[in-house]
Amino acid sequence: MQLQTIRSNIVQSIRAYRVEDLMAAAQAAGQHFLYANVASAQTKQDVLDTIAQAFTFPAHFGKNLDALYDCMTDIVHKAGAQPGFVVVLEQLPDNPRFDREAREQLLDVFRDAADFWGERKIAFRCFYSFAVTRGQEQSDKPLEALPAEQPIVPKPAAKVTVPKSGVNPNFGMNMPMMSSAFDTAAWLRAAA
Repeated sequence: MQLQTIRSNIVQSIRAYRVEDLMAAAQAAGQHFLYANVASAQTKQDVLDTIAQAFTFPAHFGKNLDALYDCMTDIVHKAGAQPGFVVVLEQLPDNPRFDREAREQLLDVFRDAADFWGERKIAFRCFYSFAVTRGQEQSDKPLEALPAEQPIVPKPAAKVTVPKSGVNPNFGMNMPMMSSAFDTAAWLRAAA
C-alpha cells in the first residue's frame, strides 16, 4: 500500500484500510505514525488521556480539545520540518458519556489539524473507527439469524385520541432525542 493513493490531508473512517498497512506505508514514506486505541475510554477526558499517553504529549498537556490541537500543530511545527503524519484513532467510544457530539468535536480537532498541515504542504492523514457495542452487534444480524422460537410479531398501533381542541398531544413526540440542532443525521432518520 502506498500513501500516494490516499488524499494527503484528510480525516476518514479506517474501513478500507488495516492498521498494519497504514503503519508500514507511513514507515516506507518516512512519515510519523501515531496510533491510539481508545477502546477502554468511556468519557471525553478518558479519550484525551489515552491519546496524550499514546502520542507521548508533553507533561504540561492541558487535556482539553484546544490543547490537543496545539500539540498536534503548533508545538510540532515549531520543532522543525515535518515529513508528514499518519494518525489512527481506533475504537472511539459510543456511549452516553462520549456521544456523537463529543466524537465529532474530537474529530473536528483532527480535521483542523489536517487543514493546518495542508496549508504548510505537509500530509496529515487521520483514520478512525468506532467501538461497536454489544447491542449494535446483535442488531446487525440478519433476521434469518434469529432463533425460530422467537417469532417477530408486530406490535399493534396505539390508539391516539385527539382532544376537542383538535391538537394531537403526541405530535412530534416520536422524534429522536438529538444532541444538537445541527445533527442532520438524526433529522434524516426521523424523516425516513
